Amino acid sequence: MTQVVMLGSGTSQGIPVIGCHCGVCSSSDPRNRRTRASVYLRLGDRGVVIDTATEFRLQCVANEIERLDAVLFTHAHADHVHGLDDVRRFNHLQGARIPCYGSAETMGALRRKFDYIFRETQAGGGKPDVAFVEVEGPFELFGRAVVPLPVMHGELVVYGYRIGGFAYVSDASEIPPATMGMLEGLDTLVLNALRHEPHATHLSLGEALGVIERLGPRRAFLTHLSHDVEHAATEATLPAHVRLGYDGLRFEVAD
Repeated sequence: MTQVVMLGSGTSQGIPVIGCHCGVCSSSDPRNRRTRASVYLRLGDRGVVIDTATEFRLQCVANEIERLDAVLFTHAHADHVHGLDDVRRFNHLQGARIPCYGSAETMGALRRKFDYIFRETQAGGGKPDVAFVEVEGPFELFGRAVVPLPVMHGELVVYGYRIGGFAYVSDASEIPPATMGMLEGLDTLVLNALRHEPHATHLSLGEALGVIERLGPRRAFLTHLSHDVEHAATEATLPAHVRLGYDGLRFEVAD
């Protein structure tokens, strides 16, 4: 079984949004409190995270994540990568370098954003010990086939990932036909659904439901949710096999 923990389910600002007093940002329902989108996978005795979100340290503490063996990056936008420095704690715990996978464009952007990782610097303070690995197609990770899923994030090509019957697509506004083919036969799909209204760089709730209907996974969870999406009220309108994700959600996917 692949064990999955949704570390974060929110969009780039997180929820509550600074200075906002709307019903969602003021909600007492903990499912409406959303850190930036990220997911953790337990593959046997190995731990893999998709994106090191801004609150990565807090997400790991909250969910008792104590092992990390690899990072898969969807793209290099701030909300998906700014927790990278906290990978260094896992270097200390495990005494090993941690590989990070992503497209050539993503890896290049991360080298620029986190240039101190690769420069000679004074002792003290610490920095992550990582190896950047550029990937274009399927590769093997801990005995599992990992399939990068190119999707459009506005005009930017970013990745989702598929491992066995599980797929994660956090930042799509459009899924090309070739990638739709890669998403057939899923057990569980995690897909972004930013808000009810259309958006230039993300699927709306209605668009996400249309993708799910075409693909026909056994179940789907929605993520990268804004403060326009109130958990209980929105979930009550969804098909039975589609649920809203939330921070701390745990589930298993058969291998």
